[in-house]
Amino acid sequence: MKPLIILVTVTIITLFILRLTIGGYYDLSRAARFGMSVMLLFTAMGHFMFPEGMSLMIPEFIPQKEAMVYLTAIIEIMAAIGLQMGQLQKLTAWSLILFFILILPANIKAAIDQVDFQNATHEGPGLVYLWFRIPLQLMFILWVYFSTIKVL
Repeated sequence: MKPLIILVTVTIITLFILRLTIGGYYDLSRAARFGMSVMLLFTAMGHFMFPEGMSLMIPEFIPQKEAMVYLTAIIEIMAAIGLQMGQLQKLTAWSLILFFILILPANIKAAIDQVDFQNATHEGPGLVYLWFRIPLQLMFILWVYFSTIKVL
């Protein structure tokens, strides 16, 4: 829920700041990309703060789980930067869409195993979480697509 709040809030604030500073029009795509970048930096911070709990989300067959947690944090940081660099935006957007698809199984596993990543326990919200997480993941994909690839 926190990433969604950050994404929407930063986008709205940025939208109005851009309107005041770039000549009186709303640049929704630019504001949406900035909001996504800030959200990605926020979620990457969570990887560094809670690596043990995040490791519980990763399927058993994947080795070096904690290293994978740090790698995904670095990917999120790189994507946050890439969304702001004109020549890299579309490549970053497609990569980020693929990333969001690839991490969905970890979120499903976390729900099934009731992972509470902040406390590194199996006392999380469970399958109810998927009713929120799967649509949220789809929203992130569409957000990136329409703010960067198919700008409306």
